[in-house]
Amino acid sequence: MLSIIEAAGWPIWLIVVTSVIALAIIGERFWSLRTSLVAPRSVLPATVREYQAKGVTQELVARLQAGPLIGRIFAAALMNEKSPRDVLKDAVEDAGRAVSLDLERFLNTLGTIATISTLLGLFGTIVGMIEIFGSQNPASGAGNPAQLAHGISVALYNTLFGIGVSIPSVIFYRHFRNRVDVLVVEMESQAIKLIEIIHGERRA
Repeated sequence: MLSIIEAAGWPIWLIVVTSVIALAIIGERFWSLRTSLVAPRSVLPATVREYQAKGVTQELVARLQAGPLIGRIFAAALMNEKSPRDVLKDAVEDAGRAVSLDLERFLNTLGTIATISTLLGLFGTIVGMIEIFGSQNPASGAGNPAQLAHGISVALYNTLFGIGVSIPSVIFYRHFRNRVDVLVVEMESQAIKLIEIIHGERRA
């Protein structure tokens, strides 16, 4: 592997750096976007039971804020339980936006890598082409075989690695975007149920 990187020349290191960042983001998002960490279905029933039994307590609010992300939305709703429905809804929406930003963390970076890795591959290709043309000797019309081979390696390897980083980055970027959308819809649905329970429009 190291020999391939050496043959690809210095431009390949830019692509290597982006690939390491992309892998780190993909691993982190796979871990952070699990349902158990964001919106487990067990949180709503447990919250409703405790709310109906004891009302809003500091212990309940603190536990919700420290737990899965959806707990922050529930905590915002409970802290505004005596407010009009519009105020309660606004508080839940504000908390939901903050949670959504947390869910989307690093996704813009991953999307940027998906775009620039192809451009970095093209950049390496141009560097390789420059080396190929630089290997030509105008006086004799012949070229330096070693420099010509190196220029071809730089051009091809950088193109390959650039595309190789871009494709999985695009795939996972779209996957995580869809995952975030699904989680947001799920949290909205559960938050609406809690609001209706607080206002007595729904039992459970």
